[in-house]
Amino acid sequence: MREFLRKIESSCCSNPNRLVMLWLGVWWLLNLVQAACSELANDEAYYHMFAESLDWGYFDHPPVTAWLVWLGEHLFDGELGVRFFFTLLQPLYLWMLWRLIRPADVSRNDASLFVTLSAAILVLQLYGFIAVPDGPLLFTATIFLLALKYFANNCSLAWLWLGVAMALMAYSKYHGALVVIFALVANPRLLLRPTLYLSGLVTLVLLIPHLLWQYNHDWASFVYHLSARNATFQLSYLTDYIVNMLVVFNPFFVPFYIKAWREIKPVSAVDRTLKFFPPAFIGFFLISSLRGYVQPQWTIVAAFGLLYLLFTYARRHSRTRRYLMRMGFVTIALVGFVRLIMIFNPIGIRFEVFDNSESYGRIATLADGRPVLFNGNYSHAAKYRFYTGGEAWCQPSITYRTHHWQFRDDDDRFAGREVLVQTWDRLATDTTLTIHVESLANGNTFAYMVDPDFRPVRKVLISCLNLPTEVHVGDELSLDLHVENPYSYPVEISADQQLVIVWKHGRFRTEEFVLPLTCILPAKGEITLHATFSVPEKLSGEWFDVGFSLRRSGYAHWFNGTPQRVNVLAL
Repeated sequence: MREFLRKIESSCCSNPNRLVMLWLGVWWLLNLVQAACSELANDEAYYHMFAESLDWGYFDHPPVTAWLVWLGEHLFDGELGVRFFFTLLQPLYLWMLWRLIRPADVSRNDASLFVTLSAAILVLQLYGFIAVPDGPLLFTATIFLLALKYFANNCSLAWLWLGVAMALMAYSKYHGALVVIFALVANPRLLLRPTLYLSGLVTLVLLIPHLLWQYNHDWASFVYHLSARNATFQLSYLTDYIVNMLVVFNPFFVPFYIKAWREIKPVSAVDRTLKFFPPAFIGFFLISSLRGYVQPQWTIVAAFGLLYLLFTYARRHSRTRRYLMRMGFVTIALVGFVRLIMIFNPIGIRFEVFDNSESYGRIATLADGRPVLFNGNYSHAAKYRFYTGGEAWCQPSITYRTHHWQFRDDDDRFAGREVLVQTWDRLATDTTLTIHVESLANGNTFAYMVDPDFRPVRKVLISCLNLPTEVHVGDELSLDLHVENPYSYPVEISADQQLVIVWKHGRFRTEEFVLPLTCILPAKGEITLHATFSVPEKLSGEWFDVGFSLRRSGYAHWFNGTPQRVNVLAL
């Protein structure tokens, strides 16, 4: 295989830059085929839903991902439309990175080494064609590094482009803030330059539309990422993170990452930044794994630093270069095998990128033109819309998390109509409900019931006027609840639709207690209710987000109103 690749390199071009362009072009064509022939992952369908209504922000992410999906779908249909512009970003950011780290005495061997190492870092392979925010982040991070290079060299107007680059990163993914922070930590003298603060002002001005969106949506993204994702520590979060880091950055290369980091002495601002990225990103998210699950791609910018270190070290050590090239080809061959499985799935793997059309098509057949309400999982409703074009909405679940569906009014449009409501398999034995369970091609089951007259209640606003911020176990709370009904129909609180007080700790611990109240909320009206609640011992010694919800059997539900932080003190 190596001889074959050498013949192609030799016959096509001898210039190192052209050689890199050639192989990046080949890589892009492969990604293009992959993008067109592989089904959407869960998050990709979710971002496709973002693109149905362009805005300056979304619940989970800033808007660039949605904008790129929207643009691609104006050129191509299906999966290729969703992913097209993301496939373009990878050759562009790798080309810019090559221009940043290539040596003055660059050779054809250097070009081959750079491309092979890039292709053998697994996290770059996957995020070269799927439509997620990490591709735009890597692209804008390289623009930032280019601007940093000129800014460090006191080039004219470099401060302006640095500000633009920081804004582009912020519009791509919030992790861009870490790129800026770590670059400044690696180059603290830059903090003494007044023009750096002009760059920050430029960034702030460019971010005004997004900040206004956040303000109008109660800073939802920041609250979610900084607080709502927290969970009680689990050892598996830490061990999974460590294993994921070894895998996504290629376990064959790990010893040489460490050796290169020790020996490479950076001389420029960009080099210092690239060397600092791996320990900074990996260390930061290692600490983050103590408070919740860390997705491996969150450290993806560290790949730039690892690539810089490995490339710079290996080109100086022939034995290391030979090993890395061999292991690189082995990795690329394995990746090629996985890519073929992602397209053809010959062994029948059950995973989110397989059997979507058939599975959601079956749900559409069951719906028979009726809207479908999915229970909690934001991606299922998004995939249903993408693969069938049918009407769908996703109710946030108090046992999982909320998401951007809460900012859409699809459920209001379904009011008064017959709908299919996804529920849980465990309710199939509930004699008070008529639950149907259907097996799908993707290996999942779809449990559902039919509501002949759907009446959403999620916009009913329940606020407590006197909930304390600290309570003790055994305290008897006297709660005054103000309830507003914005709907044009009355809403009943009864045994069928209960008012519950919800104590939620992090993402996964939720305690619910029924408040024994019954009443009818008048259409477009408001009332005040009084309830008492005794704080049970099971809540002792933790903080909770406490709020109120209208809960109906078989339906997912979320807070009706904004929860308040309460600390429960032990006796």
